[in-house]
Amino acid sequence: MSKTTLTNPIFYSDVPDVDVIRVGKAYYMVSTSMHTFPGCPIMKSENLADWEIIGYVFDRLEENAAHNLLDGKGIYGQGSWAASLRHHKDTFYVCFSSNDSKTFYVYKTKDIENGPWERSTIDGIYHDPALLFDDDRVFVIYGCGEIRITELTEDVTAVKENGVNQLLMETKKENIGLRCEGCHAHKIDGMYYLLFIEWPTDGNQRRRQICYRSQELLGTYERKIIFDDDMGYHNKGIAQGEIFDTPDGDWFAMLFQDHDAVGRIPYVLPVEWKDGWPMIGIDGKAPEQMDLAMPAKESKALVIPDNFDYQKNELTLNWQWNHYPDQTKWSLTKRPGFLHLETANITDSILTARNTLTQRTEGPRCIASIKMDVSHMKPHDYAGLVALQNSFGTVGITLSEDSEQYITATVNNGDGKEEIVEQVTFKGDTVYFKIDFNFDDSIDLAQFYYSEDGKSWNKIGNDLKMKYTLDHFMGYRVGIFNYAKKQLGGYVDVEYFHYEKAGFIMNDKKYNSQH
Repeated sequence: MSKTTLTNPIFYSDVPDVDVIRVGKAYYMVSTSMHTFPGCPIMKSENLADWEIIGYVFDRLEENAAHNLLDGKGIYGQGSWAASLRHHKDTFYVCFSSNDSKTFYVYKTKDIENGPWERSTIDGIYHDPALLFDDDRVFVIYGCGEIRITELTEDVTAVKENGVNQLLMETKKENIGLRCEGCHAHKIDGMYYLLFIEWPTDGNQRRRQICYRSQELLGTYERKIIFDDDMGYHNKGIAQGEIFDTPDGDWFAMLFQDHDAVGRIPYVLPVEWKDGWPMIGIDGKAPEQMDLAMPAKESKALVIPDNFDYQKNELTLNWQWNHYPDQTKWSLTKRPGFLHLETANITDSILTARNTLTQRTEGPRCIASIKMDVSHMKPHDYAGLVALQNSFGTVGITLSEDSEQYITATVNNGDGKEEIVEQVTFKGDTVYFKIDFNFDDSIDLAQFYYSEDGKSWNKIGNDLKMKYTLDHFMGYRVGIFNYAKKQLGGYVDVEYFHYEKAGFIMNDKKYNSQH
């Protein structure tokens, strides 16, 4: 069998709260998506090194103003968090809680790659849940510090009447800033294992991976630190995630690490069982590379360029909308070869603008640019590119009351409103915008540019010091936007989205393969 070289991190991009399972020879991963839709991305790999987005669990979660970015409301940093992925008796299960709706969601399907997904809801928040199937019984284990266990019905659609529902354990409190959370649960060779992340205030003072084990589900649990390493990166511990085996009986873990503005990035690490404990790493350290006895596969890009040459209104899976889109205000077919974006709501900030189309950013550096036809905008419309987080930065074009055009750079003024940093006059129907993201060693700076011909670029505004803030709880995304401040009816057409990662320009057509 050919060998695959795995390099950590497997993505230098925001793929947090990972859960991984193996079914046959395929590995499946789910991660947090919060306020981006479609939600709960499913990725697949056959060698642990090369992963591909194969679908999403849901298109929409709840029908309300906040999910639609209406009435000044939103669900930034909420929505789908820390999902648990499991496979039991030929059925795949995904469950998670949502803080905004105070609801526990369970989705299940026979076909994880094609769906459909059947949805059930349970009232209440089950924080960072772990599904555990134990013969014909099923439990959810959840919480922070005070870890609870609740028994669900066999079909995983409701809390079981008169079933187990109790405090399972209280995790260590002394010298702990963040007590155990992010549970992943297993029954292996008759032993129950619960994996957590915690953040101590003594010792290395960084996030680390903890394991509790017991011979009885409701019994007394032993505790052990099974991984504590930062791979030399600013004392930011690699922790929180899952362990899983290969068909040959080897074991691995997938955990993630906070990398400031780019987000939380995943690592695949070896696991060695010692005295019945799943010890992670090589001598406690995260390897930068591993050779795996698994088939080599074509690597699929996480962030892709796009020439918008589609035959139907179905974007490739790498794109996600910021909150729900207004489906009547965008099109890939109205003007073939273009992303057609009509203004969808009247607002004064990119944070409440509907139909902002986003992808992740990637470290250590990436550059995104677009070509945009702006000949059909209305006065006071604003369209362009955004570096999206709470501390956002934009570069775009706006029209004055008398339709004079201005290239504009804005940032968050501190209240979520846009503060104009610089404006220059412009004349023309076509304009190019570019954002250069530098995440190397947490430099976390974004620079903004515009061009009249796509070749000669002009810098505009100040360098944006990108900040990962917990109100969004998401790494920076690059987004294409068009919104109205006064009246609806204007539109722009985007001819392409170009993307360059660490100096290497990827081929648009290679990844634009659904159409």
